[in-house]
Amino acid sequence: MPSKRRAVRRMGDGGTGAGTGAPSWWSHPDGSTGRGAGFRLPPDRLPAAAPGPTSRPQPSEPPAPAASGRGGTGLRIAVLAVFAVLCAGLLGGGVGAVVQGTRQGGRITLRPATEAGVSRPADTTAGVVKAALPGVVYLSVRTAGQSVTGTGTGIVLDGAGHILTNNHVVAPAGRPGQVTVTFSTGQRHPAALVGRDVDSDLAVIQVKGVRGLRPLALGSAAGLQVGDPVVAIGAPFGLVGTVTSGILSAKDRPLTSGSASSGTGLAHLDALQTDAPINPGNSGGPLLDSAGTVVGVNTVIRSATADSADPYAADDEAGSIGLGFAIPIDRAIRVAEQLVNTGRADRTTIGATLLPDHTGSAEVGSVSRTGTAARAGLRAGDLVTAVDGNPVTSAADLVALIRGGSPGQRAVLTLWRDGDVRSLSVLLRSAPGSAPADSA
Repeated sequence: MPSKRRAVRRMGDGGTGAGTGAPSWWSHPDGSTGRGAGFRLPPDRLPAAAPGPTSRPQPSEPPAPAASGRGGTGLRIAVLAVFAVLCAGLLGGGVGAVVQGTRQGGRITLRPATEAGVSRPADTTAGVVKAALPGVVYLSVRTAGQSVTGTGTGIVLDGAGHILTNNHVVAPAGRPGQVTVTFSTGQRHPAALVGRDVDSDLAVIQVKGVRGLRPLALGSAAGLQVGDPVVAIGAPFGLVGTVTSGILSAKDRPLTSGSASSGTGLAHLDALQTDAPINPGNSGGPLLDSAGTVVGVNTVIRSATADSADPYAADDEAGSIGLGFAIPIDRAIRVAEQLVNTGRADRTTIGATLLPDHTGSAEVGSVSRTGTAARAGLRAGDLVTAVDGNPVTSAADLVALIRGGSPGQRAVLTLWRDGDVRSLSVLLRSAPGSAPADSA
């Protein structure tokens, strides 16, 4: 494709008006005409040409009668005043042109700005990031006999080297790979798997023999409000140390990530939604509040071209469209403690089985006699439409909201029964091991 060239004319060539070209110091990029033309007097202020040797003398006008008295003196004063004004105008215009020319193309010296005296409070994005970066690590994962098959981010939990991340990062093919951890200093260390949980899409790995670790401060998502500012740190597409910011877009967003047939399995999440850009490689990284504490673990994004089997793009390379989701840190802490202490995580349940094909609400198929749902009065055939005011449109929504809760808490179920709207307060309890996708 032919390149475009900008025509450059010598200053003064082809210009309008009288006189020679611009001064030699003039180098305005606009050229010799228009706004960037060289300094010239307008035609009505050009000085009259002095008569040359061959010029014919011009007929002179008869002298004006001399003024006498105070009137003559006043006239001379008026003439002198007009002359002084004209001179001042010409002088001011000339100085202004020289100054403007110097600013736009003359000899100037540019000095780089210094950071001396610049204050960045801890609650600004820059302050939050500066404090958090040493506690964020970046992961590359290899499966047996293959090149790097997974990348992601991790959160340093303690001085013993425990690191929190996503299950789908450390087990991209459904089985754990060899994990290498890169710290913010650039140092690399191998890590061992401590435990992983498919249902929550969380995992804990550990590096040993590393000193000077800087664990991140863990907060709570309970006090967040929609609209609160948040910051995400990760390695999208391998770009380590990438910082993005946005707001909390929604809370208690039920979703399922992955699929039962995928290598990573099916996760049920009661997620935080954010518009802070999150891309592949951000998975497992922190979502921070304005105080710099971790409020979520970045996990999945909603893809514009979502696969119906994996609508939240846990297994592909889709880019951000402003719909990112994070696991609330409250659930992540509970799962991480169980993985470190026992190597496995429990699940939260009420003891009900749901009909998976029902839409618009969650239809109860059966209720365990020993579950808390039975004691609360839940029955087969009930249609659950909300949990703690959060809408339920499918069995997957109810499963995600129940499993996202904490054992010992109570959840208020809104349901239809025999044409009436009812509310039940159900105690959440902990159950060991995994459970079918239609079990709440």
